[in-house]
Amino acid sequence: MREIGIGLVGGGYMGKAHAVALSAVGAVFDTALRPRLEMVTGSTPRSSETYRAAFGFARAASDWQALVGDPQVEAVVIASPQTTHRAIAEAAFALGKPVFCEKPLGASLEDAQAMVAAAEGAQAPNMVGFNYVRTPATQFVRQLLAEGAIGDVTWFRGEHTEDFFADPDTAHTWRCTGRANGCMGDLAPHMVNCALALMGPIDTLSAQIETVHATRPGTNGPLPVDNDDHGQMMVRFASGAMGHLYFSRIATGRKMGYAYEIHGTKGAIRFDQEDQNAVWLYRMDGPEATRGFSKILTGPAHPDYLPFCQGPGHGTGYQDQIIIEARDFLRAIETGQPVWPSFRDGLAVAQVIEAAFASAAEGRWHSVPTH
Repeated sequence: MREIGIGLVGGGYMGKAHAVALSAVGAVFDTALRPRLEMVTGSTPRSSETYRAAFGFARAASDWQALVGDPQVEAVVIASPQTTHRAIAEAAFALGKPVFCEKPLGASLEDAQAMVAAAEGAQAPNMVGFNYVRTPATQFVRQLLAEGAIGDVTWFRGEHTEDFFADPDTAHTWRCTGRANGCMGDLAPHMVNCALALMGPIDTLSAQIETVHATRPGTNGPLPVDNDDHGQMMVRFASGAMGHLYFSRIATGRKMGYAYEIHGTKGAIRFDQEDQNAVWLYRMDGPEATRGFSKILTGPAHPDYLPFCQGPGHGTGYQDQIIIEARDFLRAIETGQPVWPSFRDGLAVAQVIEAAFASAAEGRWHSVPTH
């Protein structure tokens, strides 16, 4: 095994998760490459030093440019706001350094296209962080679908619903400004990625996107909200299957509503991230009187479960999804082989989101470009 120096841009919610994952991934998966926490940077020199001390990095950088350019930083993990993703990734790729970038790939379709071009031009390992699709349960569902366990899939319903903005009296924050920070920029990419992973490409869609709470309390009175609270789209997959996707940050009572239901000619599947260690499977076998959904608890027989725990039903958690991502990123660097989801897969999500905005604005069905 050998070490690889990691530079982390951003130390907040996702930055901490990646720091913990990079510290644990070698022990969990016995990776050939072992991350060395070389350098971290935040929004200010003070926050950078705070993150360094808290997460165990060797050094704190004054800014992301210093981090990316440092020769001891051999790979870059981007966990900063999406408006910064493009510049950081392009600078890293210009030096031939592998990049892991949190979702969404960029703040716009143009950003995503430029980042893919930079990644592929550099021929450097690249990966985008859609962590929820990494659960052992959803990996198992992908296997079931590939094996034809429920026959030909005819319909898919997916949602990513949370309620952190359900109360109209919740204070105005940075999340209320800019399209990239709205629900379609923040939550929707996760479920779009899930739909593409499980069902394949989306051919056409019809979307509605709206702001429910037009203002939110500010220090000196109400402030305008200029992005969306929720959105929905009817979709037709390239396979011919129909589908419906819904995304909301105002879904009262929903905390982590990353959920889907899939119908096929021989069965059905249900999953809900709020119960992330269970898959509900219906097989159209046997007498009608004994048919029903079976709850399958994930365990060592399911993908990427055993390295965390030997006990069936004991369960994995949120942080474990990030550790699985870290393993895959290290494997891509080690082998030089593309890893899913790559930047190009992140671009596919951005293309769906862009088509949804166009559909909502024009009030008609809209084609999704192929990439």
